[in-house]
Order: sequence, then C-alpha cells, then structure tokens
Amino acid sequence: MFIAATISTLGYPGIVGLMTLESSLLPVPSEIVMPFAGYLASQGRFHLVLAALAGAVGCNIGSTIIYYIGAIGGRALIARYGRYVFLTQAKVDRVERYFRRWGGITIFVARMMPLLPVVVSLPAGFARMPMWKFQLYTFAGCFLWCLALATLGYEFGLAWQSQPWVKAAIHWFDIALAAALVLFLAWIVWRWRTR
Repeated sequence: MFIAATISTLGYPGIVGLMTLESSLLPVPSEIVMPFAGYLASQGRFHLVLAALAGAVGCNIGSTIIYYIGAIGGRALIARYGRYVFLTQAKVDRVERYFRRWGGITIFVARMMPLLPVVVSLPAGFARMPMWKFQLYTFAGCFLWCLALATLGYEFGLAWQSQPWVKAAIHWFDIALAAALVLFLAWIVWRWRTR
C-alpha cells in the first residue's frame, strides 16, 4: 500500500508529504494516513504528538496551495467554468462576504470534519482571508483532527498487541467484508442478466 510504504520509509516527512497531498485536493485520505501513523507510534516508531504535528504541517502546506489557487485564479476560473459546477458570481460574492465575517471559525470547525477540510481553503482564497488568520485556524483545526485520528491508530496498535480478541475481530471483519463484496458483485451480475 502506497500510504503505508511512504510513512514507513520516509517517517515524519512522509506524513507531511501525504497530508500535503490530502489538503491539495488529491485522493489521499487523512482517515488512513493519520491512524497508520498512530499505529506506528504505538510500535515505538514515532512519537504520537510529533506525528500529529507533522500531519498538521502537511495540511497547512496543502491548504495554502489551494488558498492561493482561489486567491489568484479563482475568479477567472469561476467566470469561465463555474456554470459546469453550479457556481455563479453571485454565489462567490456571498461566500466572500461570509468568509470575511465567519472565516476563522469556519476554517477551524471544517478542519475537524471529514471531506470538508479539502474544499474550505478555496473560498478562503476567494475572500482573501488574512494569511496569518488562515494559517492559525487551519493549523489549530488540523492538529486536533490529526491528533484524534493518530490516537485512534495508537490505541488500536496497543490493543492489537495486548488483546487477542482484536486480531480475531479484524479477521472476522475481513471475512464479512469479502463476503459482502462477493454478494454485491453477484447482485450486480444478476441484475444485469435479468435485464
């Protein structure tokens, strides 16, 4: 697996790089990166807080890239391609007004929610939110999110070592997942053949 190999080989810089990609709108889920880093912390490979810091730094780098895309080219992109994704100039203006008033708290809260963190930087760039404020709220929200996910991985790693039932539960979960996938594929084939 790409994520596991990157973190295992590169260590903290690997976490920074993967979380940069995640915050740059690329399909690298933090929900896999940070728990795996936390799992490795439970094995003594990382320090839990440093892993979360590395994740937050990566988030800030990727988010800053998206911020500048919104700030520099956002309006031109919306004018040219916005209609394809149901964005009008009026909607962008509304987002800008909203971010001028509530941008900081919106960034902070969105950073701790699945899926929203990767898109919230763009409207912040449209609104040209002050960079210091953007960085501060992004880092605070990302650090808490990364720490929570890494802690889950850390606790799982400890349970994996000390609780035999965890390994058995994961084994049965894998079997159930494989069975569900086979049943789903069989259903799709059945539906296709009956048509």
